[in-house]
Amino acid sequence: MMADTPSIALTDMSAFLQVTGFVIEEQSGTRVSGYVDLGADHLTPWGVVHGGVYTTIVESAGSIGASAAVLDRGQFAVGLHNSTDFLRSSTGGTRARVLAEPIQQGRTQQLWLVTITDESRGKELARGQLRLQNVPLPDQ
Repeated sequence: MMADTPSIALTDMSAFLQVTGFVIEEQSGTRVSGYVDLGADHLTPWGVVHGGVYTTIVESAGSIGASAAVLDRGQFAVGLHNSTDFLRSSTGGTRARVLAEPIQQGRTQQLWLVTITDESRGKELARGQLRLQNVPLPDQ
């Protein structure tokens, strides 16, 4: 890692991401894992988890892993395309496990797969692919 390159700290998560309740347990350039306890704050007026929760987690987990992969090059990764499929509805009250792993990591772009699984039922709730561009870190 370059001496003046900032590290990615979990404490640096935006307020937006913190509101989702996404807890990151492991982060590296080849894997991000964690969970979110889905509850009443995540529900639509119709009582199911809002798809935006899943989309936000896909974007966040993929971006964290992809950025960790290129940090030693003085870069970070920004999302270009997020395609999240909602596979099963959930009414909350469960822990959802998150796993993000790269499909492809290149010099200029990366593609990550993120799965969100209901821990108690072992069934996938959502799955997303995130295409990212590797860009220079902004001047500090």
